Amino acid sequence: MTDKQVFKVNPPQFKNMISFEEAFKKVLDHPLSLGDERVTLLQGTGNILAEDIKADRDFPPFDRSTKDGIAINFSAIEREIDRFKIEGTLSAGMAQQTLSSDTNCFEIMTGAILPKDADTIIMYEETDIGNGWAILSKTPTKGQNIHAKGSDEKAGAVIVEKGTKITAAVIGVLASVGKTEVLVQKLPKVCVISTGNELVEVSETPLPHQIRKSNTLSLAAALEKVNITPTRLHLADNRTIIAKELQKALTEYDVLMLSGGVSKGKFDFIPDAMEALGVQKVFHHVAQRPGKPFWFGFQAAERKVVFSFPGNPVSTFANYHVYFLPWLAKVLGIEIEKHTVILEEPVQPHPRLTLFLQVRTEWRKGSFYAKLVQGNGSGDLVSLAKADGFICVPKGETQISERNVFWFIPCV
Repeated sequence: MTDKQVFKVNPPQFKNMISFEEAFKKVLDHPLSLGDERVTLLQGTGNILAEDIKADRDFPPFDRSTKDGIAINFSAIEREIDRFKIEGTLSAGMAQQTLSSDTNCFEIMTGAILPKDADTIIMYEETDIGNGWAILSKTPTKGQNIHAKGSDEKAGAVIVEKGTKITAAVIGVLASVGKTEVLVQKLPKVCVISTGNELVEVSETPLPHQIRKSNTLSLAAALEKVNITPTRLHLADNRTIIAKELQKALTEYDVLMLSGGVSKGKFDFIPDAMEALGVQKVFHHVAQRPGKPFWFGFQAAERKVVFSFPGNPVSTFANYHVYFLPWLAKVLGIEIEKHTVILEEPVQPHPRLTLFLQVRTEWRKGSFYAKLVQGNGSGDLVSLAKADGFICVPKGETQISERNVFWFIPCV
């Protein structure tokens, strides 16, 4: 019997699974509405604005010099005057002065307010300065080197729109209009939960049958990248303890993000516990690799969402990036970015599963390329450190040739 004939058999492990496309849509169909909150200016970094920001005055608020040099009235140039007596020196932060004569000038520094009755700035490189006089070495153009009042934005104009991500540059704009506090969209409160008697703390020396906790720390670090500081919780493989702690977590957090306890083992208590706590199963098991046992649920009455990922580290990490980050973008009303990459080698799809394969990427001659990272299955934690993302390989039976374009999911 050939491999192709084997694939036509309907093995039990592929029953009762939904496709990746269905699972992705169902996740995005269950966003949360968390409202807004006011935070201090720097606390807003990385958040999404929930208000339009308007200019409280003209930008810039006055005519300002864009060069170090002298300020003159151009009417003197029109009378062919090229030698000006220096009245004084102006720096940024000084109150506006008045030019007393069009045969005089002020030395002026970048950012300083243009004196009254002056309309042109000539930079030092085009003058000779000495003995209280400035002599021009080049004929200027009227109005040159002046950043005119209101030329960037007028008072009352919207300068940053609602829905914008607050970057370092946006912080500067907010500061310039006096926003000591800013209204932002609330981020979900997230509890990251691990399960399993085999897990010990990072600081401990594991026994031969134990391993150190890693998945929840990877998830916590990834969540910090999107400005969410999660609470971490570990649950032993005990049905009663799991039910009690999950009930408490559901009252305190908007999102539960679990790693482990959702497969079909005798100690995988999470699905039954969720059902008992009134969390509706949206789906369990997705036709994908890694991460087939992914369980997703929604508690409608309390507006809670549960992402319960398989315990293998590659499965957990892949599902976080494939599902949770687009879900968060939907919650915050921001566009879900889709990246593509050119795979430099052929790849064999799976006839029934969507594959998320680890890759290493690089820009080369203006194009974005990827190479597969070889790992030892979804339990190979070390392979994650060698990859910077996943490609999505749709199910199929025909090998895909090299240099084809794939959806690329970058890892934060």
